[in-house]
Amino acid sequence: MEPIVIVISLALVEYIVLGARVGSARGRSGLKAPAVVGNEDFERHFRVHYNTMEQLILFIPGIWFFGQYVHVLGAAGVGIVFLIGRAIYAVSYVKDPDTRSLGMFLTMIPCWILVIGGFGGAVWSMFSQG
Repeated sequence: MEPIVIVISLALVEYIVLGARVGSARGRSGLKAPAVVGNEDFERHFRVHYNTMEQLILFIPGIWFFGQYVHVLGAAGVGIVFLIGRAIYAVSYVKDPDTRSLGMFLTMIPCWILVIGGFGGAVWSMFSQG
């Protein structure tokens, strides 16, 4: 399971970096906490960070379950696609939110593969042992 732990750790580091970018954008904008609207650059960074948190809720258990019940290296490979997708999403969304589609696609598809595959693998394992 080490490859999965490594990929999850990288996803969490990516999330931390995106959070630091939110803080930096807040500082550049002069937007005072707790406000989250009022500066478009800050809002874009904030949305990227928040959307990444939403995706991690699917990604982390999905990669873990897929690795446990289907294939460890397959899970890690799909997880790497997720990481790349999040990076593309972040750069695209901050530059121009209308260009975020590729990054979102490369995030959502891996999540679906991991969650559905993990579920299917668990069900298969449960019924094949009897």
